[in-house]
Amino acid sequence: MAWTSPMTAVANTIFTAAQFNTHIRDNLNETAPAKATTAGSLFVATGTNAIAERIPAGQFTAAAETTASTSFVDLATVGPAVTATTGTKAFVFLRAGMENSGANSSCHTSFEVSGATSTAASLNRAITTAGLAAASRGRIGAPIFVDNLVAGVNTFTAKYSVSANTGTFVSRELSVIPL
Repeated sequence: MAWTSPMTAVANTIFTAAQFNTHIRDNLNETAPAKATTAGSLFVATGTNAIAERIPAGQFTAAAETTASTSFVDLATVGPAVTATTGTKAFVFLRAGMENSGANSSCHTSFEVSGATSTAASLNRAITTAGLAAASRGRIGAPIFVDNLVAGVNTFTAKYSVSANTGTFVSRELSVIPL
């Protein structure tokens, strides 16, 4: 169904059942309360006079795991990962405790997108700890606005890398607010 611009009533004309169904019932069925199916969801405009329900989601992984890879990889426990129906935009929130075995070496947490969109993890959308003493843990989090998605079902998966040495990643969290 689609929302229809309401008709203009004219004095002394009959308001038919078909007109009521089109201009009242069908339009009310296109409102957020009528479309809401999940508690905690939000609604976004998908076009002129059109809305869609979006369901924010997140995942947390507590395990402390390591990598010495200078390119983005999975850890032993993959993720966290979130699958969501998105439009062309989303807010992705990353948070992690990161430490490097070497002084002044960086740890990076980013995310890849798969499904309707295929985008690799990259430094330009990563959280990073840098300049810490060896084995000093930094806890960092940040929202990242993504505006180049293909609308549909997308999976966001956290990936990890270091500038050198070995990085330890703990209390990793990824949340998505699909738009």
